[in-house]
Amino acid sequence: MTGMSQCPGMLRNDSSTIMLSNYEVYQLLMDLKEQRKESGKSKHSTGQQNLNTIMYETLKYLSKTPCQHQSPDVLRDFLTAMKVHKLTKAEKLQLLNHRPKTAVEIQLIVEESEERLTEEQIEELIETITSILPGDPEDEQQEEADMAVEEAGDQ
Repeated sequence: MTGMSQCPGMLRNDSSTIMLSNYEVYQLLMDLKEQRKESGKSKHSTGQQNLNTIMYETLKYLSKTPCQHQSPDVLRDFLTAMKVHKLTKAEKLQLLNHRPKTAVEIQLIVEESEERLTEEQIEELIETITSILPGDPEDEQQEEADMAVEEAGDQ
């Protein structure tokens, strides 16, 4: 799988171990799906049917995650912004894949976050993540509507 990604060197350790983001897996599977459509591969063998099922289920899952709205430029911007935070590659990958929006979510992803990050740094991290990584537009509109209802109820 080395060299298959067109993304900006996303979190690769060496030639035998590759950590792919959800976006990279999603793009790879979409490319494979297109190649198979163009080549007209049949679904006759059991192995082929199993592969088709795996591809379908994985794409179905990933299409409901934030990776669907990401791009190579987004990944590059995210990784550049993360350089100021002392996080491991695995932590950056989890932040990218899950797009946390709360301090609790950050604490679940970043090991020993209480010792490594101040509250201000966690807030900065959340701000960076939510400003760079696109979320699901429908979810964000719903959150804004919910917040408006809560604010109206407080008055």
